[in-house]
Amino acid sequence: MSTFSATPNDGALWITGASEGIGKAVAQAFAKEGFTVYASARSKDKLEELASGSFGRGKIIALPLDVTDREANRKAVEAIVAAEGAIAACILNAGTFRPVRGKAINLEDFDFTLNVNVNGVLNGMAPAVEAMKERGQGQIAIVSSVAGYGGLPKNAAYGISKAGLINMCESLKFDFDKMNIKIQVICPGFIDTPLTQKNDFPMPFLMNVDDAAQRVVSGMKSSKFEIVFPKKLGFILKFVNLWCYPVYFWLVKKTTGG
Repeated sequence: MSTFSATPNDGALWITGASEGIGKAVAQAFAKEGFTVYASARSKDKLEELASGSFGRGKIIALPLDVTDREANRKAVEAIVAAEGAIAACILNAGTFRPVRGKAINLEDFDFTLNVNVNGVLNGMAPAVEAMKERGQGQIAIVSSVAGYGGLPKNAAYGISKAGLINMCESLKFDFDKMNIKIQVICPGFIDTPLTQKNDFPMPFLMNVDDAAQRVVSGMKSSKFEIVFPKKLGFILKFVNLWCYPVYFWLVKKTTGG
């Protein structure tokens, strides 16, 4: 089991999906911890605005890219290593959501969601792991969701992607431990971000984005494999999904309106 937890002295931290929401808040939080944070997303303007902030000992450097562009991810890792000497940690956070209803299944929604949420993670993870192997240490955190624990209304495409990320992290942990690369899976519930503000259903245990960012920071300092918040929502979804499908479907329908 790898016990490595990145510090500012170990190298830079790279985070994708950093232009808004959890990614933006986490980038700011780690910069305040003293890290040099490379922030990636497609929006150059938003990243440059983020990088203009004051963070004490740390700083944020804008590194625009599209996570679905495999070559762009490889070049990004190379650029970070060349500039900073090492990439100590990466948080693969970029993701998207498209609602899917059984009465109108659009395969393009599945293709788009899986390309961003799964391939976008793989495109960044592979070159980051190669760089960390050379140093003999590293830390990778992959943002999944409590939606990966069980099916939720409108989540057919999103749920596949997030459940797949959880399984992937579980599978890779065995080999990563041997390489002294700590891998963690982050499973947020409902966080007050521009993405969730589009939801038209009740969101139990809705959490402030800055509080969520602090959960990520503290979780990455710990030895936990899974970082889940709010804990109550994660526990409920895990428990009822393992317990009984009739109860699970009834509870989810009652909570979300189906």
